[in-house]
Order: sequence, then structure tokens, then C-alpha cells
Amino acid sequence: MTRKIFYVALGAVFLGLCLPVSAQQPKKIPRIGYLSVSSSSASAHRIEAFRQGLLEVGYIEGKNIVIEWRHATDQVERIRELAEELVGLKVDVIVTGGSGATRPAKEATTTIPIVMTQDNDPVGNGFIASLARPGGNITGLTSLAHDLSAKRLELLKETVAKLTRVAILGSVAIPGNTQSVEESERAATAHGVQPQYFEINEPKDLNAASRALDKSRSDAALVLNGPTNVQRMIAGCAAKHRLPAIYYSSNSVVSGGLMSYGAHLPDRRAAVYVDKILKGRKPADLPVEQPIKFEFVINLKAAKQIGLIIPPNVLARADKVIR
Repeated sequence: MTRKIFYVALGAVFLGLCLPVSAQQPKKIPRIGYLSVSSSSASAHRIEAFRQGLLEVGYIEGKNIVIEWRHATDQVERIRELAEELVGLKVDVIVTGGSGATRPAKEATTTIPIVMTQDNDPVGNGFIASLARPGGNITGLTSLAHDLSAKRLELLKETVAKLTRVAILGSVAIPGNTQSVEESERAATAHGVQPQYFEINEPKDLNAASRALDKSRSDAALVLNGPTNVQRMIAGCAAKHRLPAIYYSSNSVVSGGLMSYGAHLPDRRAAVYVDKILKGRKPADLPVEQPIKFEFVINLKAAKQIGLIIPPNVLARADKVIR
């Protein structure tokens, strides 16, 4: 009996020693990287939307998830280095804020899952095999949508009473923009408007484009997708020429542009992809989400600056008005 009691007691001691050891094994907190070409201030609303999305699927930064934020602050040459830095940290997932960040992330790793939050042509960019079956380590959200250029031209036509010439500003070097230029030119011709394309690939191209705009006698401008810093400069150039301009993204309108029409990209949806991947799903099997909502934004401050009165019927159609 004594021996039996001894063995029971010994087992209890071993159990007691084992319990603290198992209790000391902390659950691994997932670490994700967020990679963006633009600055944290320029991306503030998108970052907040992403954080909100994480909260909705049960993640709180600093508590049960770690986020490594990396912003190139419009210094494009730094983005590759930042992508490699995140790969070196062995993050579980990389979230990218556009094709300018997705490409260097793709080049830096073929194994770490990548969730893109904005890309206007992920198939054309070579990031994925198809929207339905991405096939590699990249999935997420795309802004790909048809006929947006035609819609932007239509809104310009309704805003500018005597629209006869339209300038198309941007660069066809950016994937998806060649198609946008072709669609814009077709839409302009259909509305009896003469289109003219002006190449603006980087800030140094702006002076030449500005001089060409003086000679073109354009009545308005369609601005193509492009880097944030170039978009801001184009907005400044349009204001200088008192030129009504419509942009690809509402970010440009928040920064001082006149108006935009484009896909509403809820960055919080990227958190859903992150959650699925952390729970074991593979990017190759997660279809890329296309936009289902579109947003028309008007900046009345910008309108006042160029002496333009937005027609009431156009103003009434805006989803958001900046006053």
C-alpha cells in the first residue's frame, strides 16, 4: 500500500513538473508585412480600413498579430530593398498596396503568400495565371473593371459644357494604361471630342507636358493610373492650367484633384484573405476579388480654385463631396 501511494505521489510530481512546461509554450503570433510605395500618411485611410478588417476577423495589432509596416514614401528605388527586408524577417504573409509593391514582393519570394490590395491588371502584370485560379503565391483584390474610361469621359462631358478637346495624361508604361488610353480615345470620338495623349511617366516629364498643354487648348483632362507623387504633380499642373480633370482614384481627389470615378476598393477585404491564409488556405486556390462597387468623388475646393461650377445634376450623382 505504501509503495502504491509512493508511485501515485511520484506521478503527481512529474505531472506537476510537466504542466508548467506546457504552459510556457506560447502560441505563435502571426507576423505579416505591409509593403507600400506611398507614405504612411498618404495611405492613412487605407491602413485604417485594413486594420478595421483585421479587427472584424478577430485580429488586434500587437495582441494576437504583428504587422511590419514598410513604406517607400514615393522613393520607388527603395521598394525592392523593403520587400527583401520583409522576406528576411520571414513574415507569414505580405500585403501589398498596389502593383508597384506587388512586383518587387513577387521577385523577392515565391513561397511567402502575397495579398495584393490594388492592381488594375494582375494577369497582364504576370502576377497571377487567372482571376479565378491565381496559381502561385499571390491573390487578393483587383481594381480591374471594364468601361471605366468611357464613364469618366461621360462625366467630364456633363461637367464641362463645351468640351471639344480632352487631354489624356499619364504613361502607357504602367500596365493597364494602354487599354485605358484606347478606351478613352474611343469614348471621346463617340462623344464628338478630340483626344490627345500626353506622356507623363515621372516628375521630370511634367514641364514638357505642361508646355504642350498650353498649345493644345484642351478643355479638360483624363488622368491615367500612376504613382502617387506623379498624380499630385498632375493635379497641380491641371490647377495651374485651370483644367477640369478626372482621376482614376479618389486618393488624387483627396490630395487636391477635381474629381474621380473608379472602383471602390475596400482594403479591409484584404484582411479576409490574410485570415484564410493564416488558417491554412493557399493563395493559388483563392480567387482574386473584383470590384462590385464604384465611387464618384468631387472636390468642390478644387472646382472653386479653377473657377468651375459643378452642374447640380452631376453633383447629385457624387458618392462623396469634399467641401
